[in-house]
Amino acid sequence: MAERTVADLVVERLRAWRVPRAFGYPGAAIAPMLAALDEAGGDPDFVPARHEETAAFMATGHAKFTGGIGVCLATQGPSAVHLLNGLYDAKLDSKPVVAIIGEDVSGPLGGAHEEIGLSRLFGDVCNQFVRYGRSPEHVPALLDQAFRTAAATRSPTCVVLPRALQVTVVPDLVPQTAGVVTATPGEPLARVLPHEADLDAAAALLGTGQRVALLVGQGAHGAEEEIVALADRLGAGVATSLLGKPVLDERLPFHTGVLGEVGTTAAAQLMGGCDTLLMVGTNDPWTDWFPMVGQVRTIQIDIDGRRIGTRYPVDVPLVGDSAETLRALLTRVPERRNGQWRGVVERSVERWREAAVDRAAAPAEPINPQLVLRELSARLPQRASVAVDVGSVVYWYARHLELPPGVQARLCGTLGSMGCALPYAVAAKLARPDQPVLALLGDGAMQLNGLAELITVAHHWTEWSDPRLVVLVLNNRDQSGVGGGRPPGALPDRRPDVPYAGWARLLGLHGVRVDRPDLVGAAWDEVLAADRPSVLEAVVDPAVALDVPEPALADLRGLVADGDAARRVRERVTQTEAIAAEDLV
Repeated sequence: MAERTVADLVVERLRAWRVPRAFGYPGAAIAPMLAALDEAGGDPDFVPARHEETAAFMATGHAKFTGGIGVCLATQGPSAVHLLNGLYDAKLDSKPVVAIIGEDVSGPLGGAHEEIGLSRLFGDVCNQFVRYGRSPEHVPALLDQAFRTAAATRSPTCVVLPRALQVTVVPDLVPQTAGVVTATPGEPLARVLPHEADLDAAAALLGTGQRVALLVGQGAHGAEEEIVALADRLGAGVATSLLGKPVLDERLPFHTGVLGEVGTTAAAQLMGGCDTLLMVGTNDPWTDWFPMVGQVRTIQIDIDGRRIGTRYPVDVPLVGDSAETLRALLTRVPERRNGQWRGVVERSVERWREAAVDRAAAPAEPINPQLVLRELSARLPQRASVAVDVGSVVYWYARHLELPPGVQARLCGTLGSMGCALPYAVAAKLARPDQPVLALLGDGAMQLNGLAELITVAHHWTEWSDPRLVVLVLNNRDQSGVGGGRPPGALPDRRPDVPYAGWARLLGLHGVRVDRPDLVGAAWDEVLAADRPSVLEAVVDPAVALDVPEPALADLRGLVADGDAARRVRERVTQTEAIAAEDLV
C-alpha cells in the first residue's frame, strides 16, 4: 500500500467539501496533486483547460451555475498570473472559489526560475484569505479555512502548497479525516435577518409609497414568489439588474426588463416615474439609470451589509437573506394596490415589447443580430443553462432573450471580461450533463479563447447523456468593440474572418453557418436537434445600433401623473439643462 502524502490529503479535503471537479492547467509544481487526483478515480475529477485563465473562468462558472465552491489549480509564475482574470470575476460577482497553487522554488529568494511573490500577487483578488502550507499536520485545517472563508465571504481564496510539501509522507498524527461541517457550499453559513425595527421602518416606507418600483439583482435568487407577492400587494413595477435577469419570469406584465446601458426603455421609465424604490440583492453599477437622488425613498436588502448604500443613497438598510427578509416584510406591509401606477407600468412594458419586435425585424446586412436572439427565445429548451460573453451580444441578450422559469443564465457581469462564455458553458455542462447548455458570444470572444476551449468540449462530449452544447458566434468581424456605436466616418477595423462552423466540424462537432435572415430559425432548429455539440455561426451586421436607453430623467416627464411631482421634475429638468448649457460655453 502506497504511503499517504499531503497530495492525498488535499484530495481528501476536496472530497469532504463535496467538490466534484477541479479545473486547471498541468505543471510540474502541481504534478503530485494531479497524480493524487488521478488515483482518486474521478472523485473529485480533474478537468484540464487549454489555458489557466479559462480554468479560473470554469471554476467561477461552476460556482455561478451550481451554487457550490469552484476550485482551480495552477503553478507559480506565469501560470498563477493567468488565473487572476477569472478570480477577479469571482470576486466582483461575489462567488466562492478556492485557488490552489503549487510552488516549486529552490535556491535563494528572488533567484528562482518563474518565481513571483504569490502573497502579493493574490493579495488583492483573494484579499480575504491567502496562506502558505508549511507542514503536513496544518494542511487539513488550512484548506478547511480557505473553503469556509470562500463560502462565508462569497469570494475567492488562495492556498499555496510547495511541491516538496505535496510529496511529504503524512505522519500518523494527521487524522485520516478531519471533521468539517459544511453548509450548502456557497450559501450563507447562518440565518441572517434584519432587526425588527428596520423591518418596521421599511414596511412603513413601502406602505406610504404611491409609485413603488422593485430592482432585483442576483442576490434575489430563491425569492421569486416573495418578490411577485410584494409587487402585487403594492401594485409595483419590477426591473432587474443584468445579473438579476434570470431571477423572475420575464413574461410577467409588470416586468420591465433589465435596467442600465444594455437594458430597456421600460426599465428606465420605471425608475423615472417611481417615488419609492426597493432594491433586492443588487449592487448594480449602472446608477445613471437610477432615479435622481432626492426623487425617491429607498430600501436596500443585501446579505452583506458592506454593499448597502455603496451605489445609491439608502433610507432603510436591511441586512439579511432576500427571501426571508421579504417574507418578514410581507407580514408587515398592508395591501395598497395602486391600479393607476401598475397600469402605467404595464403600458410601458407593452410599448417596449412592441418596439423590441420592430427592432429585431429591421433590415440589416446580412442578418440583424437582434433577430438571432429573438428566434432563440421561442426555442429555448426547458432547464437550459445559458452562458453569455461580453460585447454587443450582452445588449441583445438583455433585451431579446426571454428567460422562462427554470432557465439559468450567467455572465461576467461586473468585471466585464471577454472570453468567459465558453469556459462557463463547459463548467455548466460538466455539472449537469443531462441538460442543454448554450454559450452566446461574439467572434472576438471566440477568437480570444473560444477556439481553444472548443477542444475541451470535443474531449468531453461523448460522456454527456444530453450532448447539446450549442455555441452561438455572432460574426460581425468588428474589432472596434462598439458595434453600431462606431462614430460616423470612422475607418472600419475588421477582425480576420475565421470559419467558426468549419472549425467545429474539424473537431468532430456539428457546425452551421447562416447568412440569411429567413434561415435563422431553421439553423437554430438544426443545432438544437444535433446529436453532438454545435457551433452556430451567424453572420451579422456590425452597423446595427446599440440604442442605449435614455436615463430615467428623460422619461420621467411623460410618466408622472400628479401635478406636484410633475412640477418637481420640470424644475430638475430646467436645472439640468441650465448646467448642460454652462458646460457648453
